[in-house]
Amino acid sequence: MSLAPRLDLRQSQSLVMTPQLQQAIKLLALSNLEIEGVIAEEIERNPLLESSAPAEDAPTAVPDATEAPRDEPAGADELVMAGEGAGESLDVDIAAERFDDGPSESAAERIGEIGAGSSGSGEAIDFDSFADTSESLADVLLAQAGASFDDADLFVARALIDQIDEAGYLRADLLDVAQRLGVPLAQVEAVLAAIQRFEPTGVGARDLAECLAIQARDADRYDPMMARLLDHLDLLARGELARLRKICRADDEDMADMIRELRGYDPKPGFRYGGDPPAPVIPDLNVTRARGGWAIELNAATLPRVLVNKSYYAELAGGAQDRAGKTWLAEKLASANWLVKALDQRQRTIIKVATEIVRQQEAFFLHGVAHLRPLTLRQVADAIELHESTVSRVTSNKYLSCARGLFELKYFFTSAIAAADGGDAVSAEAVRSAIRALIAGEGDTILSDDTLVELLEAKGFGIARRTVAKYREAMGIGSSVQRRRARALQRA
Repeated sequence: MSLAPRLDLRQSQSLVMTPQLQQAIKLLALSNLEIEGVIAEEIERNPLLESSAPAEDAPTAVPDATEAPRDEPAGADELVMAGEGAGESLDVDIAAERFDDGPSESAAERIGEIGAGSSGSGEAIDFDSFADTSESLADVLLAQAGASFDDADLFVARALIDQIDEAGYLRADLLDVAQRLGVPLAQVEAVLAAIQRFEPTGVGARDLAECLAIQARDADRYDPMMARLLDHLDLLARGELARLRKICRADDEDMADMIRELRGYDPKPGFRYGGDPPAPVIPDLNVTRARGGWAIELNAATLPRVLVNKSYYAELAGGAQDRAGKTWLAEKLASANWLVKALDQRQRTIIKVATEIVRQQEAFFLHGVAHLRPLTLRQVADAIELHESTVSRVTSNKYLSCARGLFELKYFFTSAIAAADGGDAVSAEAVRSAIRALIAGEGDTILSDDTLVELLEAKGFGIARRTVAKYREAMGIGSSVQRRRARALQRA
């Protein structure tokens, strides 16, 4: 082997992930609301970009399979698979590039008309303007403390209020608070007792029993019998009413009256105040029946249009510029062109994936969850000739609105459960729906997991008992013993 230095030429192929290509892939995984934030940032950075209101014209229908295919831009998935994008110019004629995103002939026949715009017009109503703007729990408590305490007691009250969580419970040890503040423990206890008389009733309690006891005192219902009941809430939770009646020295009527009283109390009084209101889920896609098929359209109300201001570019390019200025302007134009192209590719890819999902799950949209078919990401990816990771990104954080409600796109991908009669496999979500319906209609006869297995087999679902238990627990439904105890408490 020669040890002398030498020069070698080697030829290899590699996938180059340019920043523009990474941006296009990232956009696929974002929802419409997140895209709106990205667009706002890009417009702020790039003077050649501008936003306009969504188009108010009707959605553009996909041509029939008999028509000549259109020339469309290459999608991000094709760029990744082909390794393109490393040195291409971003200022390109989009219509001159190929992008095969049209549905197959069978898909076009079954899906029907597909649109990529919004069917509505005008600005959407801002329902957030009607949201409650009440004070937080801490603000309410501090206002009451300011009117009830002064000097050292107010200092202690503020320290205790800081340790009260959003549910209204005190999450601190009184001895630790006293040592940290350098005050007697008796003073801290006295301040806490005063805070527990604040609104909402039950605030400042250290556990559930104390919270309910505070509310019982406020309602003048805290007698020795109620006190013994609150000391043994674990027996009430387990439904051991006979033992509880003996401990409380109460008859059936008194026990039923106390349980009814407890049900009227609030176990988490702090939730009445403050907290961020739950954000409404805005659908990214709308699916409706149209002319014997399905109309699938993006919710353009949450997705502003982005345009490249070519007149402003021409004005800047025509002025006197140095070399650095021309380079900067070219970069901004290339970035603007790529963003517009990437957003167009994103919309086409989302429509493409949604079209195949609706085609695969057409029985669900027609007849309900019992007809949901087993479906995987690979099945959809193979059908539309995209990579499985691209389909995964498209279906993340996106919701579909249809006549049956609002569903996350991931909802339509479920595992398969073998049919009891040897027929086609059924969706796991359909099995969960059947379990939920059987338990909801069980009445006084509580169904055990073994009984559920038999009833499901009669419906054509071949499923094991442990699978029934797993699905039941995942849906937050208790066992037959727990449901029987809860039924006994309701009768009481």
